[in-house]
Parts: sequence; C-alpha cells; structure tokens
Amino acid sequence: MDVNKVILIGRLSNDPVLKKLKSGSSIVSCGLATNFYWKDRNKETKSKVEFHNLVFWSHLAEIMEKYLKKGDKIYVEGKLQTRNWEDKDKLKHYMTEVVVKELVMLGGSKKEESNKELAVEEIDIEEE
Repeated sequence: MDVNKVILIGRLSNDPVLKKLKSGSSIVSCGLATNFYWKDRNKETKSKVEFHNLVFWSHLAEIMEKYLKKGDKIYVEGKLQTRNWEDKDKLKHYMTEVVVKELVMLGGSKKEESNKELAVEEIDIEEE
C-alpha cells in the first residue's frame, strides 16, 4: 500500500488569486510558510521557515479567494504532486506542490499569536 498525504499548518505567503480555466474550473495557487523552532547547544531559540506551493481547485479555490489573504493562518491536507515543463529555451523545470483536499481557516492575528508563549522542543541539531 502507498500513501501520499501532506498535513500543514502555516500562514499564507501571498494573497490568493483566483483563475478560471477554459474548462470553467477555478484554481488558486499560493504559497504557505511554516516555521520550525528548536534550541541549539547554547539553549538559544533558532527558527527556520519553509515555503510550500499549494494548489486549490473548484470550491476550495473560490473560498480561498473570497475569505483569505496573505498572513492568514490555515490548516491544509492534501497530496504531493510534481509538475514539469520546458521553457522557451528548452530548459526543463520542476515544481512540487500540495494539491489541497481539505482546508480549515484558523483565524487569529499574528499579534495575538506572538503574545502566546512559544513552546520550543529541545533537539540537538548540528549548525550548518
């Protein structure tokens, strides 16, 4: 049995822009930023941001465009998909994205979240 499932919680890195395809389908492509926190050997809190490409189809695309904007916090579930294409110079490009099947709007402002105590899991990571 194979499994292709992704679960992410993060903030939108750009405003959702709805596009209509010739087929009539609605699509939104946007970015999601997720943060990872840890403490280094000196017990200093460190963080790293990862950016993910998300794709929303049909009804989810319309919800994204209508209710969400850059900085909003969301929970998504979906599957990984990799697309490839050639540009005009015959260079091959690849993009891995999350095709979203479930969306939960988490609400709350960045300011509210920054006032909460940050829970940091202690793990040993070699500094690069």
